[in-house]
This record gives sequence, C-alpha cells and structure tokens, in this order.
Amino acid sequence: MYNIALFGPPGAGKGTQSLKLIEKYNLAYISTGNILREEIAEGSALGLKAKSVIETGGLVSDEIIVQIIEKKIKTNTEVNGFLFDGFPRTVVQAYILEGLLLKLNTSLNCMVSLEVPQDILMDRMLERSKKENRIDDTTDVIQNRLKEYKNKTVPVAEFYKEKGICYTCDGVGNVDEIFERITNVVEQSLTKTWLNVVLFGPPGSGKGTQGKLLADKYDLVYISTGSLLRKEIDKGTEMGKAAKEYVEKGDIVPDEFAIKLIEKQIQTHPNAKGFFFKGFPRTIVQAYILDGLLRKLNSSVSCVFNLDVPTLESIKRLSARSKTEKSRYYDMDTDVIIRRLEMFQARTTPVLDYYEKQKNIYNIDGIGSEEKVLERLTKKLELAFKHAR
Repeated sequence: MYNIALFGPPGAGKGTQSLKLIEKYNLAYISTGNILREEIAEGSALGLKAKSVIETGGLVSDEIIVQIIEKKIKTNTEVNGFLFDGFPRTVVQAYILEGLLLKLNTSLNCMVSLEVPQDILMDRMLERSKKENRIDDTTDVIQNRLKEYKNKTVPVAEFYKEKGICYTCDGVGNVDEIFERITNVVEQSLTKTWLNVVLFGPPGSGKGTQGKLLADKYDLVYISTGSLLRKEIDKGTEMGKAAKEYVEKGDIVPDEFAIKLIEKQIQTHPNAKGFFFKGFPRTIVQAYILDGLLRKLNSSVSCVFNLDVPTLESIKRLSARSKTEKSRYYDMDTDVIIRRLEMFQARTTPVLDYYEKQKNIYNIDGIGSEEKVLERLTKKLELAFKHAR
C-alpha cells in the first residue's frame, strides 16, 4: 500500500492536483472536510457527533476526525493506497496519523509540499473569491489563513523531513507542469520503498527453494533465520552453541537470536530494494517483532505468502530429503519431523490468521513441480507488488 500526504498553503492547488494523483495511482482521496460532509450527509453516528459540534460553533475534535479517517481507510479495500489532502494539519495530528497507520499495518510513504510564493497565493485566492463569490475571502482573511498555515502546518513538514519522506515541489506554473513535478517526486520516493515479502509453509513445503528463486528474480535480500543459525552453529559461535540444542530438538530458538541475525542482515544491505523473509516470523510475538524492526526503518511487510502442502506430503518430502546430500540432521528422526510439523500447526498457524486479518496474505498451492509452484508464486507476487507500489 502506498500513501501520500499532499501539503501546501491555501491556494496552492492541492485539490486540483489531488484529483489527478488519485486517478494516476488508484488512490482513495481523504480530505477531512469532504469526509466530514459525507458522514453528516449520511446521518451516521460519527456524522451526527460532528454536526452537533459544528452547529454550536466548535471545532471537530481529533478523536472524531481520526475515527472517520479510519472508517474511510477500512472501507476502501480495492485501492493501491490513500492520498491525504490537508491532513495532518498539526504535529499532534501527525503523531495521530502515525499511530493510526501503524494499527492498520501501513505507513505514510511520501509527503509532497507544494511551495508557492505568498504574493501568488494572494492573487490566486482573491481571483477565486471573485469567481466563486466568496465575499468573506478578503485580503485580511486570506492573510490570516496563510499565517495560521505557517504557524501550525509548516512544523508538520519538519516532522516528516526528520523521517526522510518530505519532498518540496514548485507549485508555480500550469496544472500539467505542476503535476509532472509532483509525479517525478512520487516516482523518486517509490524507488526508496522497500518491498518486503514473508514466505510461510510447513517444513518440507519447499520454502527454501522457492524463496531463493524469488529473491533472485526480484533482487531482494534473502533472509532465512534457519540458514543463518546453521551458519552460526557450524562456526561454533556463542550464538551457535546456544542455538544448537533448540534446533536439534526441532524447537524454536529464543527470539533475541532472530532479532540479532535479521538486524545484521538489514544493516549489511543499506541499498537493498527489499527483503525476502523465509521461516520468520513463526509466532505471533515474532510477527510483532518483525513489524517493529521494519517500522523502525520506516518500512513494513508488503505481502505474505503461504505454501499450502498437506502434512502427509511434508513427511514424505522430508523423509526423502534425509536420503540425499541436502539432508539436515533433523530430517533423520521421524519423531523430530512430526514435532516440527506439530510446532508449525500450533504456533505458526495463528500467525497466518494475523496476516489474514490484514488482508495481505496469499495462499498458494504448493503441490506440483518446482517450476509450476514458482509460476503460481510469481503471478501472485507481481499482483502484490503492483498493489504495494
């Protein structure tokens, strides 16, 4: 999901440019003024609350606004993302939006700030007031609105500059010229957006084989906590020694091991286009950990895939692998194989439910030739990437 905030003072042309952006990128338009009017017109519970406040001359609270925005996001599931016009207007609202998007497992990817000199803004707004017969839009009123924007909204741009996602754009020129500049900025920010994939499946489902093929195909950094742990074990490091007893029993190693390994991989690939996670997260706690790790880097999980393979087929595959050079020491013991499959069902299946609720999971039939399964995964991955970007 790709989310944009379009900023600019009154008269900068945000409304006009917003319409063009939502059409080009298939975004849902979120303007607090518009959605407030929609809720009031519908006579919804939130609309009635807002109406009672407005009729008494008050300002609609952030609490009501954020509930209306959340409703708008949750009811627009066929879009590639959201365009926020005029929100957040304050630093407090910026924090509110961060928390709301975190709750919805997404984030603001790009803030575009339209820069227009004050004299041009004054001319535009005075001309607009004549055309639309806005008798209240006098020079003094417009100057006060611009002053209010500078005092309250400009600090929001600083908030996002610190996050590295704020881009300024020259807002002077004709509509098409300005739109081209904005799209150039958006495309630039898109190249900085990581694509992060999680691949699930029971032991023996072919995650390792398919994960490496897909990571190579899409130039993503492949992260297999199992492979990284085995390297630590083979090297005889302190972590390897501590992890060995867990791995040999088919148990899940302590979470701090995985965190250290993943952070190290991310840090050693600063120019990565994204990451392909195989075998992690395996528990709900680890799902939260991965969200936290990526959120810390202003990113998130783009999509999740689950290779659907029946238990009996998994046992057959693991038993067959034990007789090849690709065998693992935990393939040799049927009891350990069954224990690993039971662990997957007990601890990892709830993680699939977690991602199911976020509507970014794809279930893939894992039965068939390596080429056929890869074809199925590629087809869905292309779709998921298009949606993510």
